[in-house]
Amino acid sequence: MPELSDLAKFSPWGAAADTLWKLLDRFLPNPEAKAAAQLKIFEMERDGELKALDRALQITLGQVEVNKVEAANPNVFTSGWRPYIGWICGSALAFQFMLGPLLTWAATLYGKPVEVPRLDIGDLMTVLAGMLGLAKLRTDEKKAGVAR
Repeated sequence: MPELSDLAKFSPWGAAADTLWKLLDRFLPNPEAKAAAQLKIFEMERDGELKALDRALQITLGQVEVNKVEAANPNVFTSGWRPYIGWICGSALAFQFMLGPLLTWAATLYGKPVEVPRLDIGDLMTVLAGMLGLAKLRTDEKKAGVAR
């Protein structure tokens, strides 16, 4: 197996690979386990998996920068689309579970039963779960002091 300096010289990831090797030294003192982990890393690099992971990371970081620029834009049609989606999702949930049943009940009381249309709750819950997950991540970032 190459040494750390050889890996840093020849790997396209240089310092990252060097750090990975130091972590292996620290957490895998067993020479056999360390050699198996090093072999797996070399196989991933050979198969292009590390390059694909790096590309995916770069795309994600680029999207984060786009999101920052969009959020800072004074134009409500550029910066306001995320809150708009939140309001639509919240309004749809309120209609589905509060307003719709109350309208049906009130119409029945007045002797004119009306069936209020039902929304596709599966799609609605998918959007809600995604939004709540992102909100949770944002809260975690704020608590960690990473976000403003």
